[in-house]
Amino acid sequence: MCHAARVSVTIGLSGGIGTGKSSVARLFAAQGAVVIDADVIVHELQARGMPMVAELAEAFGPGVLDAQGDLDRAALGAIVFRDPEARARLNAIVHPKVGAEFARRVAEARASGARVLVLDIPLLFEGRRSGTGSAAKMQFDATVLVYAPEALQIERQIARDGCSREEALRRVRAQMSIEEKKALADYVIDNGGSLAETERQVREVLSRILAAAP
Repeated sequence: MCHAARVSVTIGLSGGIGTGKSSVARLFAAQGAVVIDADVIVHELQARGMPMVAELAEAFGPGVLDAQGDLDRAALGAIVFRDPEARARLNAIVHPKVGAEFARRVAEARASGARVLVLDIPLLFEGRRSGTGSAAKMQFDATVLVYAPEALQIERQIARDGCSREEALRRVRAQMSIEEKKALADYVIDNGGSLAETERQVREVLSRILAAAP
């Protein structure tokens, strides 16, 4: 188990839609790693009554809230995905707050003596390239990509969400391609097979990262 290691390492974990990144994060946690999930932080900061929700409503109009005062993600998405300026405005509101909370939780985990930190960041590679988001200023001992071929990404979305093949393909291709991410990662976990095979790869990758740590 990794909690027995005498070194402290920080791993950046990413993937693409339908690759099964959350399942791999749980496997790392089962090996003793502390996992900090950027998506969880976003949802917490955008919960009803949080300051960010009011800020988003002020920036994009009351139509981004539903009748209960919750953020209507579909309505917000309809605005920002067709307007680059609106998307930049959204990022300017969300990224600094998420980054600050992410950094706070990382510092807290390190202060508690965590030996292995896994930072689960969906847009890790995009953020490092653009210099924005939770990953922009993070230092990692290694980056790990959860990989599945595009065809499998599409099939998993159809099975999970009940969406059309066209919609699943549109979502996949709205992100940096999984093949491009694969070329940028230090380690790749192929999550296209059985759970046992994925778990074996997680153990192997973790062992290699710990062995390479100074």
